[in-house]
Amino acid sequence: MSDVRPPASKVMSRDALLAWRRAQRGRVVFTNGVFDLLHPGHVDVLRLARAEGEHLVVGVNSDASVRRLGKGPERPIRPEADRAYVLAALESVDAVCVFDEDTPFALVTALVPDVIVKGGDYRPETVVGADVVRAAGGRVVIIPLVPGQSTTGIVRKLSAASDAP
Repeated sequence: MSDVRPPASKVMSRDALLAWRRAQRGRVVFTNGVFDLLHPGHVDVLRLARAEGEHLVVGVNSDASVRRLGKGPERPIRPEADRAYVLAALESVDAVCVFDEDTPFALVTALVPDVIVKGGDYRPETVVGADVVRAAGGRVVIIPLVPGQSTTGIVRKLSAASDAP
């Protein structure tokens, strides 16, 4: 019998995530983002984030949060439930939680992960929640970005292709 968990079982409310967190042994790693169109850059960050500990939690911006981030009128492309489900299907991901705030600060403060990971477009001092993680004895890790991989770039390319005669 396979030990692969169904993706839907990994998508959790904040309360369920916190209960799950209390039951875990080993380092819990946290990262977050929109994850609108999953691409190789996302996969690499998630894989390398998971290598920093025994469990990986991914915070996903809600649809309303994405709209407030000003990523463009067409964003998010995929609804939050779809984005969370696709992330949860990845072997490297242990739990996914959608957050509605503009930043994951409240989620990080409640979760208190052992490691917080962001992509190379961040610096340690700009990672939301880094101070909370460090105060608890944890670490902040920045993963280099894969050149040429961004959802914004993919959206631009698709838009240009649809505008072509």
